[in-house]
Amino acid sequence: MMIRWLLPLLLPAAASAALRAGAAVTDITPVEWPVRLIGNFGVTVAPTAHDPLHVRALVLEDGGPPVVIAVIDSCYVKRDVLDEAKQLASTRTGIPASRMLISATHTHSAPPSGAADRRSLEGRYVTRLIEQTAAAIANAHARLAPAAIAYIVRPVPEELFNRRWFMREGSIETNPLGGRADKVKMNPAAGSPDLLHPAGTVDPGFSVVSVQNQEGRPIAVLANYSLHYVGGVPPNQVSADYFGEYARQTASRLAPNDPSFVAILSNGTSGDVNNINFQHPRPRSEPFHRIQSVAFRLAAHTAAMVSTSSHRHSASIQMAETDLELRYRKPTAEQLRFARAAIAEPDAATLPRLAKDYAERAVRLSEGPDTALLKLQALRIGGFAITAIPCETFTEIGLAIKDLSPVKPVFTIELANGHYGYLPTPRHYELGGYETWLGTNVLEPEAAPKITNAVLALLRQVQFNRASAPGRRVQ
Repeated sequence: MMIRWLLPLLLPAAASAALRAGAAVTDITPVEWPVRLIGNFGVTVAPTAHDPLHVRALVLEDGGPPVVIAVIDSCYVKRDVLDEAKQLASTRTGIPASRMLISATHTHSAPPSGAADRRSLEGRYVTRLIEQTAAAIANAHARLAPAAIAYIVRPVPEELFNRRWFMREGSIETNPLGGRADKVKMNPAAGSPDLLHPAGTVDPGFSVVSVQNQEGRPIAVLANYSLHYVGGVPPNQVSADYFGEYARQTASRLAPNDPSFVAILSNGTSGDVNNINFQHPRPRSEPFHRIQSVAFRLAAHTAAMVSTSSHRHSASIQMAETDLELRYRKPTAEQLRFARAAIAEPDAATLPRLAKDYAERAVRLSEGPDTALLKLQALRIGGFAITAIPCETFTEIGLAIKDLSPVKPVFTIELANGHYGYLPTPRHYELGGYETWLGTNVLEPEAAPKITNAVLALLRQVQFNRASAPGRRVQ
């Protein structure tokens, strides 16, 4: 399906309204150890944390119902858990759950955020995560005060590399469900002679929303960057990855003596982008070195961007959301036969790599529901917009939204309001690779254009005359 061009809907200019803002952070580092970590194959257990995990929340109000943007240091959080956190926060604040956007950073060094048994260690962690998420929102809401806002975006391409590569024929192994060899490979060996060219692109736009009080003191920044995660964390330690390090380094630059300042880094459309330079490999670095380096670069850009931006004390706010029903992928009869045989095979060495893991995923999909209900959102703050998608979204989709949006500038926060696997474009299904494997990817092949069109429709709902944009500046 082709994404059709959508013409802006002409609306009268919205009246400016005095802005109020509040921000807060709560700790979600585990208090019971050891914990299982998710984000990697196999079982990884951590007995300690290198750095803390947090929920960071920003509440904005223009005289109407407030809106919430909260970001959780987690690999992902399922919709039912986030719905529970929203309801709890709504009970405490009176803010409608439909005015809340909550996402995960996608650190690969955090505990699971879902558990069927809330009495288990992992279940107790989920209960704590829900409570602390609601507390962050409630605390931010309690701090609402007159504020000013600015939006700035500048290109920061140096840390971004598409991780899906076309390879020389015969250099890609059979996929886990025994099908044909893929045409592209995720994370090939850096510097490999089999590399041909990347299968996708990157989005260099680094967006920063700066919020200050009436005297110009920083209250919060909300940044967005389309970089999956950085890694380099030892396998037995909890860490917030570069998202947490960015928050610390940005605070030290903008508000070194103000513990109430909150820096938030949200994940953009980074499902096929990481921090590995495949063509020109870097020397092996010590743990956390790359995390600190990427965070340092982004924090330095943030400080420079904020210092030269013009903040406005008024901004009209509009928010819209919808539930989009999509089909779950199902294994073919041949894939299901292979999966059941792989599960029964006692010698995993005779099977393709990861076959048993993906066989179990295929069986679960075959026995699971036929459709998924995804929550999509669009938020307009003055003259810029934010969209929310509950998937690990390919960069091409984020760029399409930026190009076609009737409200510009705009950025997308991924892994928001749930998690439904990777979201490739239909072209990438034909290319194969990890992000398209059944089990890694769980939604129908036409999910990307359907989601894109639904998000663009939401943007039309919140659109207004850009003439009253608050502090919009492109560097």
